[in-house]
Amino acid sequence: MSSFSPRKLGTAEFPSLLAEIPQPPSELWAVGNLPPPDLTLLAVVGSRKYTTYGKQVIEHLISGLADYPIGIVSGLALGVDALAHDAALRHGLYTLAVPGSGLDESVLYPASNRNLARTIVDAGGGLLSELSPLTKAAKWTFPQRNRIMAGMCPATLLIEAGAKSGTLITARLCVDYNRELLVVPGSIFASNSAGTHQFLKLGATPVTIAEDILMALGIDIHMESAPKTLPLLSPLEARVLDLLHEPTDRDTLIRKLELPISEAVVVLMQMEMMGYITIEGNTYHGRF
Repeated sequence: MSSFSPRKLGTAEFPSLLAEIPQPPSELWAVGNLPPPDLTLLAVVGSRKYTTYGKQVIEHLISGLADYPIGIVSGLALGVDALAHDAALRHGLYTLAVPGSGLDESVLYPASNRNLARTIVDAGGGLLSELSPLTKAAKWTFPQRNRIMAGMCPATLLIEAGAKSGTLITARLCVDYNRELLVVPGSIFASNSAGTHQFLKLGATPVTIAEDILMALGIDIHMESAPKTLPLLSPLEARVLDLLHEPTDRDTLIRKLELPISEAVVVLMQMEMMGYITIEGNTYHGRF
């Protein structure tokens, strides 16, 4: 396991974009590795109380950024932050956590995500804070942390936020700093989408696919990544994938397959084992 000893950075090590914000940090502390200079950083923020939709969005978008020179920055908080860090790790992307506390393990906040912090460091990522290592999280530390995240990244991706969510502070700072604000649309009936839709009305860039993020960041899209070649499938397997052009619950999928339940279950289990489909809760997702 990597050493978890916070070190004070020299000003030459500060992320370069922080020099452009009105109140740049006077000092920064780090654990693990800082972002390589050839990476474009994307801040990912959102609700602590995420929905199944929000979780699916994170997996959908971050998996599409794999193999591109992008690093994921988030706040180590419960909810969207932790999901973003985890998705980045699983898809081989660099990730940096900027918690609302100092970086000593005894105060690292939230305590429930300390294992995640260790995993980030062990995987080659890092932690960053302008607070001295033993500073505990407090109400004032989170808005201060948010300006670091918004300031160091050329773009921020907003996923689910209520009308009064603290996440909106980061979104507003992103706009104030003349950074790109990217917003994932949500259901018009969901309270978790009220805040995100506010920014869409004000002109934020809507994001529905990973390519929207790449275009906003000015990153060339790999031509070979656009069309995905399907593996050799049986007619029945191909039909399952065709039915899963959008997430579908188990009972509906089996009904549409028009097969005996026992036969349908065997086919779905086999396709899941081969990685062609995934299931979350009671909902199936196609992988192609």
